Amino acid sequence: MAAAVPNGHPSADGDDSPPSPPPSSSSSSLVFLGTGCSSAVPNARCLIQPSDPPCAVCSQSLSVPPEVNPNYRCNTSLLIDYCQDEGAHKYIIIDVGKTFREQVLRWFVCHKIPCVDSIILTHEHADAILGLDDIRVVQPFSPTNDIDPTPIYLSQYAMDSISQKFPYLVKKKLKEGEEVRRVAQLDWRIIESDLQKPFTASGLQFVPLPVIHGEDYICLGFLFGRKSKVAYISDVSRFPPSTEDAISKSGGGQLDLLILDCLYR
Repeated sequence: MAAAVPNGHPSADGDDSPPSPPPSSSSSSLVFLGTGCSSAVPNARCLIQPSDPPCAVCSQSLSVPPEVNPNYRCNTSLLIDYCQDEGAHKYIIIDVGKTFREQVLRWFVCHKIPCVDSIILTHEHADAILGLDDIRVVQPFSPTNDIDPTPIYLSQYAMDSISQKFPYLVKKKLKEGEEVRRVAQLDWRIIESDLQKPFTASGLQFVPLPVIHGEDYICLGFLFGRKSKVAYISDVSRFPPSTEDAISKSGGGQLDLLILDCLYR
């Protein structure tokens, strides 16, 4: 058996058998693909139009490798490596923003993530959805799009917006004479922005957590986990009372992990 090397090429011994699979793990895990703002960190302006003195954060962000650098941060996104009871792994990603391709190249390769089984969207802003076109890079190759679509869970409001931004990812039928083009194949599944209406993605249950983004915009966080209770909430400026109760010890019960990405004013 050939050793696994970059790009899946066999080792130099001439063995043409496929590369070895990544080591298996019997536990679930979380991978933070990004914890940065919409423009990501470093801010390009700080580097191409440096101030005097230079911005300390953005300058430092290029001084050491990203994997050990707290100041190199892509758009906010979480990968859930969910190990099911029988040992099979399912990979669920929350948000695919403008930096999704870079996140795949850096972190999917590093953590040996082979695919994405389900996608969940918190909202339809650029830093959460503009990587949707690149989902095809984590799907099997088919020049005729003859593959199983990846389930993607989102609110109706987000669906309406994405239909305008990415019509070619939403439409199902080609017009007469229209050429087949390889695009991401997605199975759009509408979820409710309601604490009382959980949904299941790749075998794992999620409870929507509506939060206020800015002053008048609803963004979704999610409560999930079987053995450990995790709340993931990005782009939040304040909590509705019902959501605050759902993640409180006195309301929904003690959380094992609260992941919170706050907006500044």
